[in-house]
Amino acid sequence: MPVSGNGTVFDIYGADDMGADDRPVIALVHGLGLTRATWDGHIPHLAEHYRVLNYDLYGHGDSPPPPRRPDLSLFAEQLAELMDELAIAQSATVGFSLGGMINRRFAMDFPTRVWALGILNSPHERGVEAQKLVEERAARSDEGGPGATLDATIERWFTPEFIRDHADVITRIRSWVLANDPAVYAQCRHVLAHGVLELIRPAVPVSVPSLVMTCAHDSGSTPAMSHAIASEIEGAETIIVPQLQHMGLVEAPMLFAEPVRNFLDNIIENNSD
Repeated sequence: MPVSGNGTVFDIYGADDMGADDRPVIALVHGLGLTRATWDGHIPHLAEHYRVLNYDLYGHGDSPPPPRRPDLSLFAEQLAELMDELAIAQSATVGFSLGGMINRRFAMDFPTRVWALGILNSPHERGVEAQKLVEERAARSDEGGPGATLDATIERWFTPEFIRDHADVITRIRSWVLANDPAVYAQCRHVLAHGVLELIRPAVPVSVPSLVMTCAHDSGSTPAMSHAIASEIEGAETIIVPQLQHMGLVEAPMLFAEPVRNFLDNIIENNSD
């Protein structure tokens, strides 16, 4: 289990036995309360064409607690430091939910380090009432820890059929969330609730090729939000996956991994012409 100098636990896929590979890099950024195993269903497909860097955010999975109170810029710095240590000049960054906020912040803070963005099921401007609801959920996390709203969260994340038929997956994901330190989880939930405000209509717009995706029934990262994100990034593409909810990328990984790889392949192909 490789560990970077700042304590970040990571894996790299798609390199040869000596770690050498000149293929472009994709960095995967998971969501709140989860781990790098979120991407298990995506990595085999992505690693056929790319080197894939997969890691645990501070305070998640096997990585240590954040070195200061977390915000989006801290998580962007974590990725930049990891890439520096691995001599990765640029990556496409594909982020899910909170990860899709972190990779936008990364593109704003380190614009020369990004060659493409995949922004999956990530929130944007919520409106007054929805923003209030998200902040209230964050406050309940302060009071009750990661498990305080987990049952309702699972129902928002997955379709009823998937919950019924894949109890093993649901149990595994619940274990990821419940393993989080309550204080750090609450802080990160505040980042999810409030951090989106710094991403709306940034003074210097994100300007890298971007694919924005969500699911038709994702109540927290809605199709309207994905279209709004894309409208603020010149030339961004949007895909809305039908039927699924927030964790569609776990419920049906190839509905995400395939369009993400195709999008990145097209960038490489167009740049080589």
